Amino acid sequence: MAGGLVLCGALVLCGALRALQAGPAKAPTPAPQFRSVDIALGCSYVMEDVRGLPRAFSGSSSENPATLVLRGISIRDDGNLDDVNEYKVPQENPDYSSPIIFETSAQSISIPYAESLLHAECDGAEVNCEIFPYSSQQAGEAPCRTSWFMATLQLSSGISVTLVLQSPHCSSQEEEHDATLHPKLRIPMSKEGTVLTTVEFQSSSRNTSLYTHLGSSVTLDCRFALAPSSSFSSLEWRRQHRGSGRSLFQYQVGSTGPAVQPKVHVDVAELLGSGDASLSLQGVSVGDEGTYICLVSTLLHQAQHIIQLHVAEPPRVRLVPEVVSFERGVTTTLTCNIAGYYPLDVSVSWTQKTPEDDMEIPLSNARFSSHRQSRDGTYSITSYLSISSATAQAPATYSCHVSHMTLAEPISVSAHLKAPEQTGSEGLVGGFIATIIFIVVLFNVLKRRAAEQKSEQLLRASE
Repeated sequence: MAGGLVLCGALVLCGALRALQAGPAKAPTPAPQFRSVDIALGCSYVMEDVRGLPRAFSGSSSENPATLVLRGISIRDDGNLDDVNEYKVPQENPDYSSPIIFETSAQSISIPYAESLLHAECDGAEVNCEIFPYSSQQAGEAPCRTSWFMATLQLSSGISVTLVLQSPHCSSQEEEHDATLHPKLRIPMSKEGTVLTTVEFQSSSRNTSLYTHLGSSVTLDCRFALAPSSSFSSLEWRRQHRGSGRSLFQYQVGSTGPAVQPKVHVDVAELLGSGDASLSLQGVSVGDEGTYICLVSTLLHQAQHIIQLHVAEPPRVRLVPEVVSFERGVTTTLTCNIAGYYPLDVSVSWTQKTPEDDMEIPLSNARFSSHRQSRDGTYSITSYLSISSATAQAPATYSCHVSHMTLAEPISVSAHLKAPEQTGSEGLVGGFIATIIFIVVLFNVLKRRAAEQKSEQLLRASE
């Protein structure tokens, strides 16, 4: 279920941001201060099946509307947060049909990309939010036992955030006896009817999908942070492609060192110091394409991020010959070579244009070779266009157009068909025929004049 951003004063905030972007440039201002705000997100709560298993391990589940309220999130205030108000819990008693409201405190852990979540509506981004139970204890056995939930947030811009939430347990038997259970979750809820939780573990990535060229270096982003009550245990990076999986990097706290494959690198000092679990991949090849999984583990929980890595290489296009002379009774073949592209899908078309044409005319009589794959994994194909003197017009321009996902616009290469030229023998024959015609015309003119003069003399003699 796609969850939109629910935020008091969001429309006013959007208007202020647009006005700020459209206004004239101003002199540099002091660094913005930070302000505590509430971020409310529309979510889906994925219920357990009848066996009490979370969705990740169950084939059946049901979804219910929910709201995730991130309380007191620190945001840089550039002067446009005056209209953002504190989130108010609806004044109604929750029942089984009401949305589940999770109030979440992140005092010991900062929420990554909080500004992107806050301004998602203004930026035209969509937020997909799902919450599901994670290692939940049955309330019937012990109503005040700790319950765990996992919230996954994905922005259409590619950002993903995972939050492991803990609901507090009762501190005394009296609290346990007086606890009011949530009608859906059967765990203690606040007086306002909300489920109170704290963030114990968060992980994030700024990219869920990446495109890169052959031979380049790329970094797959993955970061995490833990509450003081949690401790880091291990990190693993895996790659899956076409049904097979492979471990690329493994690090276990207390081990002598990481187990790592060639071409990949994780900075262990940054991993342990700042929670930067990003994977660097050197010299990307077609074989490196696939699904990369960053799996961060604590002693109690695991969180993962999935990043799709795509290799994309644009085609090289060449057309031979570039200039063709028109010859009667001869068929000429133009060859368009397309090479070095990846992935496979490519589109090739031909057009013709003469000086009399306003637009290029599509041609459909082209022939194609089969796709060929080179040693580096890229593909090539050849297209042929035959030009017959019986049907061709000259002069004309013939163009080969190539489209591929890596190209913003198609690549077009052209060959020029020259108009026919007279040969030496053809010129002599033409000159001889012209001379004969000239002589015949001149003879007729002289003969006519002689006849006219003779007529005039006979007329004078008769007079």
